[in-house]
Amino acid sequence: MPLVKRNIEPRHLCRGALPDGVTSELECVTNSTLAAIIKQLGSRHAEDIFGELFNEANSFYLRMSSLQERVDQLAVKVTQLDSTDINMRKAFKSSTIQDQQVVSRTSVPNPVVEMYHRCDKPPPLNILSPYRDDKKDALKFYTDPSYFFNLWKEKMLQATEDKRKEKRRQKVGVCFPKKTLFFYIFAAVSLLQVRKARNRRQEWNVLAYDKEFRPDARLTPSPYHGMSSEGSLSPDSRYVLSSLSSPQTKSAVPLRYLLLCFWLFQPRQAHIHLTSFI
Repeated sequence: MPLVKRNIEPRHLCRGALPDGVTSELECVTNSTLAAIIKQLGSRHAEDIFGELFNEANSFYLRMSSLQERVDQLAVKVTQLDSTDINMRKAFKSSTIQDQQVVSRTSVPNPVVEMYHRCDKPPPLNILSPYRDDKKDALKFYTDPSYFFNLWKEKMLQATEDKRKEKRRQKVGVCFPKKTLFFYIFAAVSLLQVRKARNRRQEWNVLAYDKEFRPDARLTPSPYHGMSSEGSLSPDSRYVLSSLSSPQTKSAVPLRYLLLCFWLFQPRQAHIHLTSFI
């Protein structure tokens, strides 16, 4: 939908009824067209048109003057440039100036402002606002100039919140539910078996006997058996300790097995975090 800036009258230059008794119709149409053109040029909109053209031409001239000054400075600098500076790598930093508030109240053309003031005002629905239970402005249900800005603000805030949650999720890692965590702890504790404590004094007392008088290695010797025999043994007989020690019990469940359980029962996101530990 085009935006009409100006309505210049008369809009139709050559359209009109010829008066009666005109002998030269072509001359009459030419005179009426010329008179309509003079009326258009004499209207107050013509001054706005030429004034706007003058402002645009002036801004274009200022930009061209600034560009010409920069070109002249570069022309002088090129003649004084050292050949050794060509091979030097210097960091380039651009000084780009961004325009702000391009569309604002001050930048609106005068014809658009006049057309805006000629428009019909919205109905006085704001007088119904005190009777609303939600305390909202009743006029905003008919027209709300800040609707698009509020919509853009909500999208920006939602995008910022999503990024914050994503960073927090990556920082924390995997969060297990309480029921799943308690199940893993119970399973790990039930599989754990404490290793039996070793009694060095008891082992050395058993080694003090000859082979035919020693108790069976499969039986656990009494801690009070052989208390009086504490003779010294040669280092050659120390290899018997492994065979006379208490039978091996199952060791504690390693961390690798627990992490494998976590990896099997968790979703794909947990697999990514736990694969590096297994």
